Amino acid sequence: MIRKTLRHSLSLLNVDYVKLDRKWNYKNVISPYHRIYYIDEGEGELSDPEKSLKLEPGYLYIIPHYTLCNLVCPEYLSQYFVQFFEEYPEGDSIFPANLSILKVKANELDILHFQRLIEINPGRGINRSDNPQVYEKNVYYKEYQQLNNTQNLSVFLETQGILLLLISRFTLPEAYHKKDIRQIPIKILDAMRFIMVNLHQPLSVNSLSDRVNQNSEYFSRLFEQHTGTRPLAYIIEKRIERAQHIIATSHASYSEIAELTGFKSLSNFSRTFKKITTMSPRQYRQSLLHY
Repeated sequence: MIRKTLRHSLSLLNVDYVKLDRKWNYKNVISPYHRIYYIDEGEGELSDPEKSLKLEPGYLYIIPHYTLCNLVCPEYLSQYFVQFFEEYPEGDSIFPANLSILKVKANELDILHFQRLIEINPGRGINRSDNPQVYEKNVYYKEYQQLNNTQNLSVFLETQGILLLLISRFTLPEAYHKKDIRQIPIKILDAMRFIMVNLHQPLSVNSLSDRVNQNSEYFSRLFEQHTGTRPLAYIIEKRIERAQHIIATSHASYSEIAELTGFKSLSNFSRTFKKITTMSPRQYRQSLLHY
């Protein structure tokens, strides 16, 4: 787990301290990056399809990437926040099977970590609007990517370290409900990692089960038992997640994205994308580019 986590690269998008009011009321927000909040005053509400959490002073909150959520402030709320992409060329996300909002009691270091992030990464706030439909645009993503490219090594390493420290706060037993990695058979872990590295390649249950010398039906049942989904559904889910990320962070054509994510044709990619996200790839890109 440690080696896998340290292979991850965390790309800073925004970090700031803001004061919010009743205008901060957004429904059905879904983003290709992680968000972490530290609340110091006021109250609000954060919810996903499974649960609702009260936003209150003295607590940290995380919204993992691609988690559908609602954000509400009834009167007044002030918070430190950070938003960042997670790159994981090998293995799976830090939160692979736990796409759900989480809440933990903050400690004295948490606010210092946020303040330090802001200090070493000036000008990384959301200056245009606090509405995700406004600031979640490809052109804005690229602005912050360019800022990351100008970070010196010291700032880059310190930023990575602080982000990992903040993420670690949500891996405590009382907050983190992901299955213990030691309980997942090594053959299933190997299959999950192989899928993530080879999304652009043809993948099938038979090829995956053959790699680990198991009967395909037994392999499928075991995979579902430990991941909560069948292998083909898992492959499709990860391909669409990768496609969403490519759309959000590049100008790649839909044909190129289909090829990069392993779909046999543009029509198959478009049909599957819409089935999973309720939007066509074009509609998804337009939702990021226009407001």
